[in-house]
Amino acid sequence: MASSAITPSSSFLADKKDGIGGFSAFRRQPPFPRSAQVSKRKVSKKIASVMAPQQSERKPSTTGAVKTGMTMTEKILARASEKTQLVPGENVWVNVDILMTHDVCGPGSIGIFKREFGENAKVWDREKVVIIPDHYIFTTDERANRNVDILRDFCTEQNIKYFYDIKDLGNFKANPDYKGVCHVALAQEGHCRPGEVLLGTDSHTCTAGAFGQFATGIGNTDAGFVLGTGKLLLKVPPTLRFVMDGEMPDYLLAKDLILQIIGEISVAGATYKAMEFVGSTVESLTMEERLTLCNMVVEAGGKNGIIPADSTTYKYLEDKTSLPYEPVVSDGDARFLSEYRFDISKLEPVVAKPHSPDNRALARECKDVKIDRVYIGSCTGGKTEDFMAAAKLFLASGKKVKVPTFLVPATQKVWMDIYSLPVPGSGGKTCSQIFEEAGCDTPASPSCGACLGGPRDTYARMNEPQVCVSTTNRNFPGRMGHKEGQIYLASPYTAAASALTGFVTDPREFLQ
Repeated sequence: MASSAITPSSSFLADKKDGIGGFSAFRRQPPFPRSAQVSKRKVSKKIASVMAPQQSERKPSTTGAVKTGMTMTEKILARASEKTQLVPGENVWVNVDILMTHDVCGPGSIGIFKREFGENAKVWDREKVVIIPDHYIFTTDERANRNVDILRDFCTEQNIKYFYDIKDLGNFKANPDYKGVCHVALAQEGHCRPGEVLLGTDSHTCTAGAFGQFATGIGNTDAGFVLGTGKLLLKVPPTLRFVMDGEMPDYLLAKDLILQIIGEISVAGATYKAMEFVGSTVESLTMEERLTLCNMVVEAGGKNGIIPADSTTYKYLEDKTSLPYEPVVSDGDARFLSEYRFDISKLEPVVAKPHSPDNRALARECKDVKIDRVYIGSCTGGKTEDFMAAAKLFLASGKKVKVPTFLVPATQKVWMDIYSLPVPGSGGKTCSQIFEEAGCDTPASPSCGACLGGPRDTYARMNEPQVCVSTTNRNFPGRMGHKEGQIYLASPYTAAASALTGFVTDPREFLQ
């Protein structure tokens, strides 16, 4: 793969004496102590007493084996399973705080719930189920439309409090309850809180880990079970820790960071592992950038991504939730399977070439790749700050795009921001005005759009074997439509720069 064929300046990685090729996990934990192993002893069969001797009551946390430090993920799962101590590999029944589903997986989950719990069964908590139509919305496909109808009927029957419905497909603004992409809507509507467990029938549910909570994707069968019980059996994952320090260059975005990490550890490098992000660079990121970082951990096989909650998190949540929450941080003696350190100040803009998110290359090394289109949108790259970044680059260039440039806001709020918020340094111009001057397509109705292809009439779907630079999260064959399409994953900066030249372009050409 290209990640081994190129040499993406390993100088950005902190120096390690025993590193291989400038990059390695420098700490491996020793096996668990012998005292933790089960020993076999001969047990006497003589009856000494017909009842156990009475003992004074002692709290569980003061009995048993010596406690060891836990990671954030272990702490959250311990609390949710009412345990005082957990180690990776344990299977525990977890109490779920929020279950999210959408129009693609919702009908299947509902069907399983009714089959297993009964046609007249009620969900475990109507205020903890969040249902968000977002995938196949603006289409004439009858089956896609039927899926939303199934969600609506179920929410009416169950009196689900948080159902973000859409009925008028011709004008999304006529649907005040409609939001758009579930992962961004969950954050904007206050369903994400530090220390909680959030499960969703979508692999990118890991996005919510940016709030310091355990968030992961589950299948329809698991979701059907959670609907009826509010619980799920989960295996505790070991944690990989990523320490990112250094001042973030003004031509980089969080998308560059996560693409670099995936390029280093591969799409299988974090399989069923938690990915914890810390360091001064992470602390400097906005909430939306943190969402981007956690969003793509699943592209490395990760079970969940997680960032410690801090003042940035609490500020974001101030006007979004009134429910109490309890943040957690990893203990100083917590056990991490591996720890990776990065000097972000030395990182350059990167892309993931077809057809894998770990097929990393420096953007400047792909300058001869001619493209046919640019797509800015999705849960990864369709947030307000993503469009602000693209507008900033278009403004700095003063040029027009050379290829069709499609803009798909993640949510209705993002769409409104595009048309109302002034871009810094623009003299009061909004993103929409800058996009229009640059020759981009008019911002579309908020949804998942063409990120995962969808019905053939989906806006901006790749129906021809074209080359696309996209701010989305996956570039497998057929992901955005045509199976012979080629997708280069990139940051909003790199996507906008590429739109201006018609080739994959390093954004530094316009930002410096």
